[in-house]
Amino acid sequence: MRVRRRSLLGAAAATMLLPGVALAQYPDKPIKLIVPYSPGGTTDIMARTLQEPLSKALGQTVIVDNKAGAAGAIGTRQVATAPADGYTLIFGNNGPSAITPLIQKDAGYDPIKDFAPVSLVSIAPLTLVVHPSVPANNVKELIAWAKTQPGGVDYASAGAGSLGHLATELMGKEAGIKLNHVPYKGQAPTTMAVLNGEVKLLLTTSSDTQDAAVKSGKLKLLGVSTPQPSPLMPGAPTIGQSLPGYETVVWFGILAPAGTPAPVIDRLNAAIRTVLSDAEIQKKFMGYGCIATASTPQQFAAMIAAEVPKWKSVVATANITTQ
Repeated sequence: MRVRRRSLLGAAAATMLLPGVALAQYPDKPIKLIVPYSPGGTTDIMARTLQEPLSKALGQTVIVDNKAGAAGAIGTRQVATAPADGYTLIFGNNGPSAITPLIQKDAGYDPIKDFAPVSLVSIAPLTLVVHPSVPANNVKELIAWAKTQPGGVDYASAGAGSLGHLATELMGKEAGIKLNHVPYKGQAPTTMAVLNGEVKLLLTTSSDTQDAAVKSGKLKLLGVSTPQPSPLMPGAPTIGQSLPGYETVVWFGILAPAGTPAPVIDRLNAAIRTVLSDAEIQKKFMGYGCIATASTPQQFAAMIAAEVPKWKSVVATANITTQ
């Protein structure tokens, strides 16, 4: 009897070590969700909005951890080298999760090989605004006017290698117009630059300041970068209507280290879908200028796989570096 009991205990202990059993227990400890920026930005705010409901959906505490620096590369690299067990995740976006490694040679990670996409969380358009002195009320008129400017048209961005920088370069390339990059330190200064007439054009995510300036006539909104009109900017046409094929979507999503087991990815994906289906969460995201949008891991992976070569081409053509 004693021997049989020992055998049963040994079998039970061995069973606990089986991968399937370990996955069935996931998550059995807190999950760290790294935000690769300082507190207070859009990425951080969305992550903290998800923190409590995601903890509830997973039955385990989710801890938001800010690891800022190097345009998001420091926090993203930390996740790339973390154990592939589902307990360390990154709240990424186009920047560090697709563009930064193309510009920073020492970023220390591959945006495709080193991550297992879990799900999209939200998407948003870039908005194209111009100073009132620009004699254009739509993108078609803007392109025609820009072609008459021998020195080109000055535009602002939140910094070299930012999504606004690359997206504006792509627009200029596809439109056949000369655009001169004027980098600023962050989004707020870019809005002031176009308001003051320091630059004529700005393609960026929306903000309360920008929206108020458009409503008061201090800026002209010419279009949005998404393939379809955005509910965030009612009535605004897409840039693609005047420049066929042009589109840029700002996306935010959650990724795990490459090699994370599929059942863990699926568990996380199901929890994210549950949280993002909540009407109150959707309303909060709209207030942040984003649309709550879940996806399958495969859909998210395909999106990133298409993003990297797209921006790699723009970086090479425009000779963009952060040095």
